[in-house]
Amino acid sequence: MSDASDKPLATYAPVHTKRAFEEVTDQIRGLIARGALRPGDRLPSERELAEQFSLSRNTVREGLRALEIAGMLELRKGATGGAFVREGQGDAVISSFADLFILGKIQPGHLTEARQIVAVAVTRLACQRASEDDLDELEANVEASRQAVSRGDFPERTRINLEFHRLLAKCTRNPVLIVIYDAMIEIQRQMLEVLPAAPNSAVMPSRERLLGYLRARDEDRAAHEMESNLRLLQQHYLSEQAKGSA
Repeated sequence: MSDASDKPLATYAPVHTKRAFEEVTDQIRGLIARGALRPGDRLPSERELAEQFSLSRNTVREGLRALEIAGMLELRKGATGGAFVREGQGDAVISSFADLFILGKIQPGHLTEARQIVAVAVTRLACQRASEDDLDELEANVEASRQAVSRGDFPERTRINLEFHRLLAKCTRNPVLIVIYDAMIEIQRQMLEVLPAAPNSAVMPSRERLLGYLRARDEDRAAHEMESNLRLLQQHYLSEQAKGSA
């Protein structure tokens, strides 16, 4: 990482446009892109920004809130609060996907089809890049799912099973795939609020086989296992959706 002394100077120019708050967001985005503002950095106060932008504090606040919604800033309250540059979490992408599902633009069939494509790529990269600690974490997840089933805690079992996919995506070390897959898993979580989850007998044996292939670094078999299991799950969810619309 570059030394702090290498950071470009973060300066703000006066704004004279009809939609001034958009210029505020554009300037701050530009500073983040150039490295003048980095994750964890605190922006000047609203009053200071208003003076530098030659705008009202309300307009500056509108711009900061827009960047908060976009997932670029975190606005904290209190004496030690203010506007801080966030680490890249992909929250805006996840939120946008979830909104599209709520609006009906993404149907279960769309989701399961896309998951088959992305999950196979994720599985192949996980075979190549997962550490032993990563694989131990996946195995612990599978064991936690078994325990949830034995307790009859099916909501917890569903949460754990979805977390398995997030852990698998992390193994790729690719932030783009992690964000995309996380967004898909969030839609899956919402879908399972209205459709019943697949039975454990359709999930756990496949997970156990997948873990074996991952540990053996058998990329082809791991990818085939993931694809086959997701096809079965697709049939399950589409069947349940058809029952609900009948």
